[in-house]
Amino acid sequence: MVSMKDIAQACGVSVASVSKALNNHTDIGEETRQLIRRTAKEMGYFPNSVARTLKTNRSYNLGVLFVDEANSGLTHDYFAGVLESFKETAERNDYDITFVNRNKERRRQMTYLEHARYRGFDGVVIACVDFEDPEVAQLVASDIPVVTIDHIFNNRIAVMSDNVKGMESLLQFIYSRGHRRIAYIHGHASSVTGSRLSSFYKTAEELGLDIPDEYVLEAGYRDTDAAAAATEELLKLPCPPTCILYPDDFSCLGGMNMLREKGLRIPEDISIAGYDGLRIGRHVEPKLTTLKQDTVKLGSYAAQKLIGQIERPKTSVPEIIVVEGEVYEGGSVGNIE
Repeated sequence: MVSMKDIAQACGVSVASVSKALNNHTDIGEETRQLIRRTAKEMGYFPNSVARTLKTNRSYNLGVLFVDEANSGLTHDYFAGVLESFKETAERNDYDITFVNRNKERRRQMTYLEHARYRGFDGVVIACVDFEDPEVAQLVASDIPVVTIDHIFNNRIAVMSDNVKGMESLLQFIYSRGHRRIAYIHGHASSVTGSRLSSFYKTAEELGLDIPDEYVLEAGYRDTDAAAAATEELLKLPCPPTCILYPDDFSCLGGMNMLREKGLRIPEDISIAGYDGLRIGRHVEPKLTTLKQDTVKLGSYAAQKLIGQIERPKTSVPEIIVVEGEVYEGGSVGNIE
């Protein structure tokens, strides 16, 4: 392995000068810096991560705690987009990412906090978990820098989708197409569901819409079977809705299949809308009307804020960063004259 001492001898400079050049210090001449960096590259030098950790007291490794209720892992289209953006931003800042081990059957039964300390994470991003889990609360209450996505803890930085504005915009769009009988199949209880459901009722009231209790049902996120069953229940009503909103784009596919099984055309006979703006919604016919969330900004902001806590702890303050989405009109919501 090539060392800084080898590079110093090859360039005829001190080891201290090599260290300054490789770490981009300003108190070294540009010509010398370029010579050292070029020589290091030619000699195949790579920094020793162990030595860097000892020197900086950082591992340059960020933990990711991600557990969704459907156990879909990285096939979870929405959070896969968020985490990819998080990863890209982290890597641009010379950080690696590692998933926090959530397997409760593992031989070493460590809590999330214990695993974070065992791996020496500089910080952890928490997304799509049971935020009521005592292990999550323990991790959030620790001295490890933490950023949460789509959930707010006191005295922690949170990066949030604007679910209130998103639902408002989506419902207003559907209303503008002439729909007055609008049903909502929402996800299981969570802070995200609470925000969307409250916004749905509030916006409906502002628009003068009457929402019967039987128009509001529950189905799990990404649960196509439950969405299909709820859709069938709505169709049996004496006065069924003209448009159905679903928890997310993926579960909406289950509703779409049920409607077609019943011989209904979309949007000629009934309209539907999803939420999230997944790519799959643009590859069905008709293209799915949805609220497209900005996964790139969500992931990037989360990484930036987490790294900021690590590198500038004295100036880091708890805050809530809200990221707006936008309505993707698609073709699944028709006009009612």
